[in-house]
Amino acid sequence: MAVPLVLVHGNPESSGVWGPLIAALGRDDAVSLSPPGFGVPASDDFPATVEGYREWLAARLEQFREPVDLVGHDWGGAHVVQIAMTRPDLIRSWASDALGLFDPGYVWHPRAQVWQQEGAGEASVKEIFSGTFEQRLAVVTALGMTGPFAERVAAGMDDGMGRAVLSLLRSAAQPVMAEAGRGLAKARRRPGLALVALADAEQASGTPAQHRSAGAAAGAEIAELADVGHWWPVTDPHRVARALTAFWSRVDG
Repeated sequence: MAVPLVLVHGNPESSGVWGPLIAALGRDDAVSLSPPGFGVPASDDFPATVEGYREWLAARLEQFREPVDLVGHDWGGAHVVQIAMTRPDLIRSWASDALGLFDPGYVWHPRAQVWQQEGAGEASVKEIFSGTFEQRLAVVTALGMTGPFAERVAAGMDDGMGRAVLSLLRSAAQPVMAEAGRGLAKARRRPGLALVALADAEQASGTPAQHRSAGAAAGAEIAELADVGHWWPVTDPHRVARALTAFWSRVDG
């Protein structure tokens, strides 16, 4: 019987972004989890912080009867790494495209630095998340996502997501991520895979060198994906599906 597959997406996405990858994997048993505020509403008392999302994901994984294969993209990938470091009992394996965030030399990308500033951050998320559908779609398209999935992502962007973005990014201002990265060796307790999208122009989750360095610290296999961009769940699902399938085959032994 197949090990449960659990997928966690990032910002500004919803669970629909996983459709192409699930199809490429030929899985009808995959479970997509949406972090509160990203595709699903967050309760008024939800702590939208690095620690809050880690505890949220742990609580969701505790509902499974057995350890899962956990895969994360963007901020979802960061949440996955946190679980690998702190709750290995909940997973059989893990895969993430966000390991570079935990490298000691990582510097937040320019948009994140704006979000981390009082005032400027509020103005930025109002512009990005509170506009008309056409304006939100233009933002998503500029990020490199097109077609019906871009429309789904744009439709899910709202004020609540903007608030979650501000809270999460401010909780992750350096040196928070660098300090978290000191625990990467703890992720060695379960097999891991660092997905490195070499065509990620913005390198929002770190440079290829930072992904490789953090992946090595976590004892993860490194899958360097040439010509694969940041939005690979939609744009390059088959390449990543092959990397994941090969990784899981090795985990199976």
